[in-house]
Amino acid sequence: QVQLVESGGGLVQPGGSLRLSCATPGIIFSMSAMGWYRQAPGKQRELVAVIGTGLSTTDYADSVKGRFTISRDNAKNTVYLQMSSLKPEDTAVYFCNASGIEYDYWGQGTQVTVSS
Repeated sequence: QVQLVESGGGLVQPGGSLRLSCATPGIIFSMSAMGWYRQAPGKQRELVAVIGTGLSTTDYADSVKGRFTISRDNAKNTVYLQMSSLKPEDTAVYFCNASGIEYDYWGQGTQVTVSS
């Protein structure tokens, strides 16, 4: 059983920042595109950001472009999501994902709540 372990969620005021982390087993991390998804109550899970095995390949949802940054530290087998200028509509459970040709692994999710 592959476990992705997310951390860094919490309660933050509008305009604030948070950094999410996702630790991944090394053999999986090195082969995988890593992504962050989110799911708000009553809504479908949606892609937030993804980074390829090459550090320069990233993509973002339009709603977070310019505010969120995804990065990966290959030495620590960890992917990060730096979130800035947070808005109430960013409130959701955020999930880490590791995907390859024949597999798709998920973390348990971490709650992010943006509220005053």
